[in-house]
Amino acid sequence: MSDRAFIEQLEGYGLTTAEIHYYRPDAPSLLQLFVWQEYDLAPDFPALFDFLDHWRREIEAALHSVRIAHGGLIGPREWRAVDGIIPFK
Repeated sequence: MSDRAFIEQLEGYGLTTAEIHYYRPDAPSLLQLFVWQEYDLAPDFPALFDFLDHWRREIEAALHSVRIAHGGLIGPREWRAVDGIIPFK
């Protein structure tokens, strides 16, 4: 049994974080923040855009802005063969 997040990373997904600023109808002068994280595929971000579509349809809060950060956690640059012995004391 494998972890879903690990399998997604092997398939090219990376951890995506979206900082979503929005206004609620009961406090239109107050800018609020919601942080969303999920494994997603850059540069199209299908999971993020599905979430934002759901937000627009179902949540009574007006989006102000969305800031996205994405990073691949597993990649060829992080894996290398090492020859040697590590002594344990």
